[in-house]
Amino acid sequence: MNWNGIISLLFACIEFILLINLIVFAEKNIINKMIMLLVAILTVYQTFEFLICNLLFNNSLLAYLAFAAISFLPPLNLLFNFRYFNYNRKILRLIFLPAVFFIIYYPFVIEKFEVVNCTVFYASYNYPLGTLFGFFYYIPIIISLLLLSTKKMKMQDKERIKQVNVLIYGELFISLPVILAFLMSAFHSYKLLNSIESIMCKFAFVFAISLVYFALNNKKVLNE
Repeated sequence: MNWNGIISLLFACIEFILLINLIVFAEKNIINKMIMLLVAILTVYQTFEFLICNLLFNNSLLAYLAFAAISFLPPLNLLFNFRYFNYNRKILRLIFLPAVFFIIYYPFVIEKFEVVNCTVFYASYNYPLGTLFGFFYYIPIIISLLLLSTKKMKMQDKERIKQVNVLIYGELFISLPVILAFLMSAFHSYKLLNSIESIMCKFAFVFAISLVYFALNNKKVLNE
């Protein structure tokens, strides 16, 4: 029996249940709607990875669609953090430009997308401009962490500090495989780095839980 991708199916099912809970129980303000979209993106990616690794739909198109989905994850997460702290300028939408660039560019070289390895837990891909994609993928996560940490130091309200702590823990957890991957690459071990997007999305399961907890407790109605 093929068990490759089975963890992706498990996480996809749980994240789908979390998404349903958000739709039913969370207040429908703009912040919570962004969280719903973040959880939906994670669910879609895990579903694609299950199709690729378990049902053997490991073609270039499906790999591209998986990457297209998660390309929006870091900038949307950063925009969510900006909106939480009431930064509402339209210029902030420019943070999506790198994701849009890759989504437009990759179809022209889609034949270079390939799934090189599948395991129970993660998948490894080959794709063009991998270093550049990684740079624009990690930078919004780093900025999100810095923004949350900086704003937390200026807070007095204990309940809001608790909320921000939940977000920080989620961001830190999703960053762990990146830190470990770069440490390993310093010793010429690139196995983790070559699978980092897939592994990050597995660690993002905890990130999704922190977002859901935040949204269910986020009762403040925001102007949309």
